[in-house]
Amino acid sequence: MTLSRRRALAAIAATPLLTRCFFDSSRIRVGSKNFTESFVIAEIYAQALEAAGLEVDRLFNLGSTQIALAAMQRGNLDLYPEYTGTALIDVLHLDPIADPRAAYAIVAHAFRKRYGIVWLEPSPMNDSQGLATTRAVAQRKRLATLSDVARAAPNLRLATIQEFLARPDGLPGLQRCYGGFRFGEIRTYDIALKYRALLEGKADVATAFTTDGAIASESLVVLRDDRHFWSAYNVAPVVRGAALARRPQIARILDAVSPAITDGAARSMNAQIESRQADPADVASAFLASLGVKS
Repeated sequence: MTLSRRRALAAIAATPLLTRCFFDSSRIRVGSKNFTESFVIAEIYAQALEAAGLEVDRLFNLGSTQIALAAMQRGNLDLYPEYTGTALIDVLHLDPIADPRAAYAIVAHAFRKRYGIVWLEPSPMNDSQGLATTRAVAQRKRLATLSDVARAAPNLRLATIQEFLARPDGLPGLQRCYGGFRFGEIRTYDIALKYRALLEGKADVATAFTTDGAIASESLVVLRDDRHFWSAYNVAPVVRGAALARRPQIARILDAVSPAITDGAARSMNAQIESRQADPADVASAFLASLGVKS
Protein backbone atom coordinates (compact mmCIF):
# COMPACT_ATOMS: atom_id res chain seq x y z
CA MET A 1 0.00 0.00 0.00
CA THR A 2 1.31 3.45 -0.86
CA LEU A 3 2.07 6.08 1.72
CA SER A 4 -0.66 8.31 0.31
CA ARG A 5 -3.25 5.58 0.84
CA ARG A 6 -2.03 5.03 4.41
CA ARG A 7 -2.46 8.74 5.08
CA ALA A 8 -5.88 8.76 3.46
CA LEU A 9 -7.02 5.85 5.61
CA ALA A 10 -5.70 7.50 8.75
CA ALA A 11 -7.49 10.74 7.93
CA ILE A 12 -10.76 8.96 7.21
CA ALA A 13 -10.58 6.94 10.42
CA ALA A 14 -9.99 10.12 12.41
CA THR A 15 -12.87 12.06 10.83
CA PRO A 16 -16.38 11.05 11.90
CA LEU A 17 -18.75 10.70 8.97
CA LEU A 18 -21.28 13.00 10.61
CA THR A 19 -18.89 15.94 10.25
CA ARG A 20 -18.27 15.40 6.53
CA CYS A 21 -20.51 17.81 4.68
CA PHE A 22 -19.30 17.85 1.09
CA PHE A 23 -18.94 14.81 -1.17
CA ASP A 24 -17.83 14.32 -4.75
CA SER A 25 -20.72 12.45 -6.34
CA SER A 26 -18.43 11.19 -9.10
CA ARG A 27 -16.69 8.93 -6.57
CA ILE A 28 -17.99 5.82 -4.84
CA ARG A 29 -18.02 6.14 -1.07
CA VAL A 30 -17.18 2.80 0.56
CA GLY A 31 -17.63 2.47 4.31
CA SER A 32 -16.80 0.02 7.06
CA LYS A 33 -17.77 -0.53 10.67
CA ASN A 34 -15.20 -0.43 13.46
CA PHE A 35 -13.64 -3.90 13.59
CA THR A 36 -10.95 -5.82 11.75
CA GLU A 37 -13.10 -7.96 9.49
CA SER A 38 -15.19 -5.01 8.35
CA PHE A 39 -12.02 -3.02 7.53
CA VAL A 40 -10.50 -5.75 5.36
CA ILE A 41 -13.70 -6.68 3.52
CA ALA A 42 -14.45 -3.00 2.83
CA GLU A 43 -10.89 -2.70 1.48
CA ILE A 44 -11.52 -5.70 -0.81
CA TYR A 45 -14.62 -3.96 -2.16
CA ALA A 46 -12.82 -0.61 -2.55
CA GLN A 47 -9.77 -2.07 -4.30
CA ALA A 48 -11.88 -4.24 -6.61
CA LEU A 49 -13.78 -1.14 -7.71
CA GLU A 50 -10.56 0.79 -8.22
CA ALA A 51 -9.08 -2.08 -10.25
CA ALA A 52 -12.08 -1.74 -12.56
CA GLY A 53 -11.31 1.95 -13.10
CA LEU A 54 -13.75 3.51 -10.62
CA GLU A 55 -12.78 6.24 -8.17
CA VAL A 56 -13.35 5.49 -4.50
CA ASP A 57 -13.46 7.40 -1.22
CA ARG A 58 -12.96 5.31 1.94
CA LEU A 59 -15.15 6.21 4.92
CA PHE A 60 -13.94 3.55 7.34
CA ASN A 61 -14.31 3.03 11.09
CA LEU A 62 -17.86 4.38 11.21
CA GLY A 63 -18.87 2.50 14.34
CA SER A 64 -22.15 0.64 14.65
CA THR A 65 -24.59 -0.71 12.08
CA GLN A 66 -26.99 2.08 13.02
CA ILE A 67 -24.43 4.75 12.11
CA ALA A 68 -23.59 3.12 8.77
CA LEU A 69 -27.26 2.65 7.90
CA ALA A 70 -28.10 6.25 8.79
CA ALA A 71 -25.25 7.45 6.55
CA MET A 72 -26.65 5.36 3.70
CA GLN A 73 -30.11 6.84 4.18
CA ARG A 74 -28.71 10.39 4.16
CA GLY A 75 -26.83 9.68 0.95
CA ASN A 76 -23.43 10.18 2.63
CA LEU A 77 -22.35 6.59 1.98
CA ASP A 78 -22.80 4.38 -1.08
CA LEU A 79 -21.93 0.89 0.16
CA TYR A 80 -20.43 -1.12 3.00
CA PRO A 81 -20.21 -4.78 4.08
CA GLU A 82 -23.13 -5.98 6.19
CA TYR A 83 -24.12 -9.31 7.76
CA THR A 84 -27.45 -11.01 7.20
CA GLY A 85 -27.82 -11.93 10.88
CA THR A 86 -27.10 -8.37 12.02
CA ALA A 87 -29.67 -7.00 9.59
CA LEU A 88 -32.22 -9.62 10.58
CA ILE A 89 -31.89 -9.35 14.36
CA ASP A 90 -30.51 -5.88 15.14
CA VAL A 91 -32.11 -3.84 12.34
CA LEU A 92 -35.35 -5.66 11.47
CA HIS A 93 -35.82 -7.10 14.99
CA LEU A 94 -36.76 -10.53 13.66
CA ASP A 95 -35.93 -13.96 15.04
CA PRO A 96 -32.67 -15.70 14.06
CA ILE A 97 -32.74 -17.83 10.90
CA ALA A 98 -30.10 -20.52 10.49
CA ASP A 99 -30.72 -21.10 6.77
CA PRO A 100 -28.41 -18.71 4.85
CA ARG A 101 -30.57 -18.32 1.74
CA ALA A 102 -33.76 -17.76 3.75
CA ALA A 103 -32.09 -15.11 5.92
CA TYR A 104 -30.66 -13.39 2.84
CA ALA A 105 -34.02 -13.37 1.04
CA ILE A 106 -35.77 -11.71 3.98
CA VAL A 107 -33.18 -8.97 4.59
CA ALA A 108 -32.73 -8.25 0.87
CA HIS A 109 -36.48 -7.76 0.38
CA ALA A 110 -36.94 -5.66 3.54
CA PHE A 111 -33.93 -3.39 2.94
CA ARG A 112 -34.96 -2.64 -0.64
CA LYS A 113 -38.52 -1.87 0.41
CA ARG A 114 -37.79 0.14 3.57
CA TYR A 115 -34.50 1.84 2.80
CA GLY A 116 -33.93 1.67 -0.95
CA ILE A 117 -30.79 -0.40 -0.26
CA VAL A 118 -29.79 -3.34 -2.45
CA TRP A 119 -28.04 -6.45 -1.14
CA LEU A 120 -25.60 -7.83 -3.69
CA GLU A 121 -24.59 -11.50 -3.72
CA PRO A 122 -23.57 -12.79 -0.28
CA SER A 123 -20.26 -14.45 0.42
CA PRO A 124 -20.13 -18.03 1.71
CA MET A 125 -18.33 -16.63 4.77
CA ASN A 126 -20.62 -16.97 7.78
CA ASP A 127 -19.39 -15.02 10.80
CA SER A 128 -21.90 -16.49 13.21
CA GLN A 129 -21.67 -16.94 16.94
CA GLY A 130 -19.98 -20.07 18.20
CA LEU A 131 -18.20 -21.85 21.00
CA ALA A 132 -14.54 -22.74 20.58
CA THR A 133 -12.05 -24.87 22.45
CA THR A 134 -8.53 -26.19 22.05
CA ARG A 135 -7.89 -29.45 20.25
CA ALA A 136 -6.57 -30.94 23.50
CA VAL A 137 -9.72 -30.09 25.47
CA ALA A 138 -11.99 -31.26 22.64
CA GLN A 139 -10.24 -34.62 22.61
CA ARG A 140 -9.98 -35.03 26.38
CA LYS A 141 -13.59 -34.08 27.10
CA ARG A 142 -15.03 -35.52 23.87
CA LEU A 143 -16.50 -32.26 22.61
CA ALA A 144 -17.51 -31.96 18.97
CA THR A 145 -20.99 -30.40 19.03
CA LEU A 146 -23.01 -27.98 21.12
CA SER A 147 -25.06 -30.94 22.35
CA ASP A 148 -21.83 -32.36 23.79
CA VAL A 149 -21.18 -29.06 25.58
CA ALA A 150 -24.76 -28.88 26.89
CA ARG A 151 -24.32 -32.28 28.58
CA ALA A 152 -20.78 -31.69 29.84
CA ALA A 153 -21.31 -28.08 30.97
CA PRO A 154 -21.33 -28.79 34.76
CA ASN A 155 -17.73 -29.93 34.35
CA LEU A 156 -16.68 -27.08 32.04
CA ARG A 157 -15.45 -23.52 32.58
CA LEU A 158 -16.75 -20.89 30.13
CA ALA A 159 -14.87 -17.74 29.13
CA THR A 160 -17.20 -15.18 27.60
CA ILE A 161 -18.17 -11.53 27.31
CA GLN A 162 -20.85 -10.05 29.53
CA GLU A 163 -23.30 -9.50 26.67
CA PHE A 164 -23.46 -13.23 25.88
CA LEU A 165 -25.03 -13.97 29.27
CA ALA A 166 -28.14 -11.88 28.57
CA ARG A 167 -28.75 -11.92 24.80
CA PRO A 168 -31.64 -14.13 23.65
CA ASP A 169 -29.28 -15.63 21.07
CA GLY A 170 -26.62 -16.08 23.76
CA LEU A 171 -26.59 -18.36 26.80
CA PRO A 172 -30.35 -18.07 27.56
CA GLY A 173 -31.16 -19.15 24.02
CA LEU A 174 -28.73 -22.08 24.16
CA GLN A 175 -30.36 -23.25 27.38
CA ARG A 176 -33.81 -23.09 25.76
CA CYS A 177 -32.78 -24.80 22.54
CA TYR A 178 -30.44 -27.49 23.84
CA GLY A 179 -31.26 -27.83 27.52
CA GLY A 180 -28.34 -28.07 29.91
CA PHE A 181 -25.63 -25.46 29.40
CA ARG A 182 -25.32 -25.00 33.18
CA PHE A 183 -21.61 -24.36 33.32
CA GLY A 184 -19.59 -25.24 36.38
CA GLU A 185 -17.90 -21.86 36.17
CA ILE A 186 -18.46 -18.74 34.05
CA ARG A 187 -15.96 -15.89 33.87
CA THR A 188 -16.42 -12.76 31.79
CA TYR A 189 -13.57 -11.01 29.98
CA ASP A 190 -12.96 -8.16 27.60
CA ILE A 191 -13.47 -9.44 24.08
CA ALA A 192 -9.73 -9.57 23.35
CA LEU A 193 -8.91 -11.60 26.47
CA LYS A 194 -11.32 -14.54 26.35
CA TYR A 195 -9.11 -16.55 23.99
CA ARG A 196 -6.12 -15.91 26.24
CA ALA A 197 -8.05 -17.46 29.13
CA LEU A 198 -8.71 -20.51 26.96
CA LEU A 199 -5.10 -20.85 25.84
CA GLU A 200 -3.75 -20.35 29.37
CA GLY A 201 -5.94 -23.15 30.71
CA LYS A 202 -8.22 -20.87 32.73
CA ALA A 203 -11.26 -21.97 30.69
CA ASP A 204 -12.35 -25.04 28.75
CA VAL A 205 -14.67 -23.30 26.26
CA ALA A 206 -14.86 -19.72 24.99
CA THR A 207 -17.51 -17.84 23.08
CA ALA A 208 -16.41 -16.99 19.55
CA PHE A 209 -17.31 -15.49 16.25
CA THR A 210 -16.71 -18.22 13.73
CA THR A 211 -14.34 -16.23 11.50
CA ASP A 212 -12.17 -14.87 14.34
CA GLY A 213 -8.50 -14.78 13.44
CA ALA A 214 -7.56 -16.63 16.64
CA ILE A 215 -9.35 -19.73 15.39
CA ALA A 216 -6.82 -19.95 12.58
CA SER A 217 -3.74 -18.65 14.38
CA GLU A 218 -4.26 -20.84 17.48
CA SER A 219 -5.71 -23.91 15.67
CA LEU A 220 -8.89 -23.85 17.75
CA VAL A 221 -11.92 -26.09 17.27
CA VAL A 222 -15.33 -24.52 16.62
CA LEU A 223 -17.99 -26.82 18.08
CA ARG A 224 -20.75 -27.69 15.63
CA ASP A 225 -24.20 -26.16 16.14
CA ASP A 226 -25.97 -29.49 15.57
CA ARG A 227 -29.46 -28.11 16.27
CA HIS A 228 -28.96 -25.05 14.03
CA PHE A 229 -29.70 -22.55 16.78
CA TRP A 230 -27.58 -19.61 15.70
CA SER A 231 -28.56 -17.33 12.85
CA ALA A 232 -26.65 -17.17 9.59
CA TYR A 233 -24.31 -14.16 9.40
CA ASN A 234 -23.20 -14.15 5.77
CA VAL A 235 -21.51 -10.94 4.65
CA ALA A 236 -22.53 -9.06 1.50
CA PRO A 237 -22.11 -5.60 -0.03
CA VAL A 238 -25.14 -3.41 0.64
CA VAL A 239 -25.49 -0.58 -1.88
CA ARG A 240 -27.73 2.48 -2.06
CA GLY A 241 -30.20 1.93 -4.88
CA ALA A 242 -29.47 5.39 -6.32
CA ALA A 243 -25.72 4.69 -6.40
CA LEU A 244 -26.28 1.33 -8.09
CA ALA A 245 -28.60 2.88 -10.68
CA ARG A 246 -25.89 5.43 -11.49
CA ARG A 247 -23.14 2.80 -11.73
CA PRO A 248 -24.68 -0.64 -12.34
CA GLN A 249 -21.21 -2.12 -12.90
CA ILE A 250 -20.74 -2.07 -9.11
CA ALA A 251 -22.84 -5.24 -8.89
CA ARG A 252 -20.81 -7.09 -11.52
CA ILE A 253 -17.49 -6.12 -9.95
CA LEU A 254 -18.36 -7.03 -6.36
CA ASP A 255 -20.37 -10.14 -7.25
CA ALA A 256 -17.20 -11.45 -8.92
CA VAL A 257 -15.10 -11.29 -5.72
CA SER A 258 -17.68 -12.10 -3.02
CA PRO A 259 -17.75 -15.89 -3.68
CA ALA A 260 -14.05 -16.13 -2.75
CA ILE A 261 -14.60 -14.67 0.75
CA THR A 262 -14.98 -17.96 2.62
CA ASP A 263 -14.72 -18.76 6.33
CA GLY A 264 -11.14 -19.90 5.83
CA ALA A 265 -10.17 -16.81 3.85
CA ALA A 266 -11.71 -14.49 6.44
CA ARG A 267 -10.01 -16.26 9.36
CA SER A 268 -6.66 -16.07 7.57
CA MET A 269 -7.04 -12.37 6.77
CA ASN A 270 -8.21 -11.54 10.30
CA ALA A 271 -5.28 -13.48 11.76
CA GLN A 272 -2.76 -11.62 9.59
CA ILE A 273 -4.07 -8.28 10.84
CA GLU A 274 -4.63 -9.18 14.50
CA SER A 275 -1.66 -11.49 15.12
CA ARG A 276 0.94 -10.15 12.71
CA GLN A 277 -0.12 -6.47 12.63
CA ALA A 278 -0.51 -6.52 8.84
CA ASP A 279 -2.24 -3.54 7.24
CA PRO A 280 -5.83 -4.34 6.13
CA ALA A 281 -5.18 -2.70 2.76
CA ASP A 282 -2.14 -4.91 2.14
CA VAL A 283 -4.06 -8.02 3.17
CA ALA A 284 -6.94 -7.08 0.86
CA SER A 285 -4.52 -6.44 -2.01
CA ALA A 286 -2.92 -9.88 -1.57
CA PHE A 287 -6.35 -11.53 -1.45
CA LEU A 288 -7.42 -9.84 -4.69
CA ALA A 289 -4.10 -10.70 -6.34
CA SER A 290 -4.77 -14.37 -5.56
CA LEU A 291 -7.96 -14.00 -7.62
CA GLY A 292 -6.12 -12.35 -10.49
CA VAL A 293 -7.42 -8.88 -9.63
CA LYS A 294 -4.70 -6.26 -9.70
CA SER A 295 -5.48 -3.46 -7.27
